[in-house]
Amino acid sequence: MRKRFRRYIKTRLGANSRGYLLVFLAWVAVCLLGALPFYFSGYIPNFTDAVFESVSGFTTTGITVLHDIESLPRPLLFWRAMTQWLGGMGIVVLTVSLLPLTGAGGFQLIKAEAPGPDTEKIVPRITLTARILWLLYIALTAIQALLLFCFGMDWFDAIVHAFSTMATGGFSSRNDSLAYYNSPALEWICAVFMLLAGFNFSLIWQTLRLKPRELLRNSEARAYGGIILTAVIIITIAILPQAVSVEAALRQAVFNTASILTTTGLFNENYNMWPALAQGVLFFLLFIGGCSGSTAGGVKVVRYVILARQTKNEMKRIIYPRGVFNIQLDGKSGKKDVVYGVAGFVFLYLIIAFFAAFLVSSAGVDIFTSVNTALICLGNVGLGLGRLGPFNVFPDFPGYVKWGLSLVMILGRLELWTVMVFFTREFWR
Repeated sequence: MRKRFRRYIKTRLGANSRGYLLVFLAWVAVCLLGALPFYFSGYIPNFTDAVFESVSGFTTTGITVLHDIESLPRPLLFWRAMTQWLGGMGIVVLTVSLLPLTGAGGFQLIKAEAPGPDTEKIVPRITLTARILWLLYIALTAIQALLLFCFGMDWFDAIVHAFSTMATGGFSSRNDSLAYYNSPALEWICAVFMLLAGFNFSLIWQTLRLKPRELLRNSEARAYGGIILTAVIIITIAILPQAVSVEAALRQAVFNTASILTTTGLFNENYNMWPALAQGVLFFLLFIGGCSGSTAGGVKVVRYVILARQTKNEMKRIIYPRGVFNIQLDGKSGKKDVVYGVAGFVFLYLIIAFFAAFLVSSAGVDIFTSVNTALICLGNVGLGLGRLGPFNVFPDFPGYVKWGLSLVMILGRLELWTVMVFFTREFWR
């Protein structure tokens, strides 16, 4: 039976389909294996909860079923942090960088796993591209860990929080996350590295190679900066009356904007106590996510850029019915297929979010918490508003809800298409 299935996969499925299937099966297997240390240690005796914690880690969501994180032994805390660090850049990208896979096959695996609508090769060889990305990822993690250590954290906490930040994961070794340290310096360091982790790693590499023009001409980078600046200004003005100083208001605005936008989920303040305007901005950021080619989750900024350009073209078409309008992105004309793909992705994202919210509400949860849960799981954010905000324990949902949300987290991490394509008749034909 097993040989027959393998023969079917090789003969009936194309290279693209095999790549998608391999990526999905790899992620499922890794998440199941990652649950074993939690389960056998006895600290998460329920296997469903152990799998949920593992999936949350590898998908860099950062939701936890643990009530007292600090009671865990350090080896288990380190494994917990390692799951999100490995999942940040991607298990499959790591595999491609270590194994001698070349050509379309290796690139197809990265396309199936990488976050964003487009995947660019930094260099012609895909294995070298993956290695460059991983070396950059490791270097940034090491630099942040060193800075955190220099400004007051012990080595263990510094490494755990560097893993969490660069993976945009959100797992902390402290129950109160960054609020435990009450250190402005540590909060600024984490905020800067969260923003870097949510940025396109290819552009970071190009900038390090002294090619700043690539950064300045990139539409997504400009939009990313504009979103951050706008959110920070609005939140700072909104919370300034209740802040102890201008610096504190600015720091809290930058930190929490970075945390939600990049889908990291670390916190330094109970923003549930903020004015409605500031909370509204954070809720809006739940729908965005980081840049393509980053470790962040969410819809991605570039998709909104494409939709905004297409919306502008549609308005022009009303005025000039016979005109021909193309999307210009970074000096290049975009293909219609890209627009169709982005529109389909956003529609599918909203549909899955709706069904995930419906699943949560079936357990008797209020509608706001249900929608919030769906958004933070599908966007791999891990932190929301209300009952899902800072200093609150994740609700103890029934087992079937946790299994459903685990699938939703994997869907969000693998950019929806990689998994949803299995539910089409054409795939198996």
